[in-house]
Amino acid sequence: MKNWFVYILECRDGTYYTGITDSIEKRLAAHNAGKGAKYTRGRLPATLRFSEMVKGKSRALKREAEIKKISRKNKKLLCKA
Repeated sequence: MKNWFVYILECRDGTYYTGITDSIEKRLAAHNAGKGAKYTRGRLPATLRFSEMVKGKSRALKREAEIKKISRKNKKLLCKA
């Protein structure tokens, strides 16, 4: 089973973006080149604040959904952990 990553970016305006990828480096570069998610395009640059490796895309999607549901305060704590 392939490794996937769940990640949180902090955008220039202080907001957080959560996503999944199989390559953190490529995905971060895509975001900062304006080729990532529509949300981050107008909020560049984006800085990686958190990443977590999980086994399989399905688990990554589930973990992403969990993180998206938590409060901003808890996301901030997660990023500091």
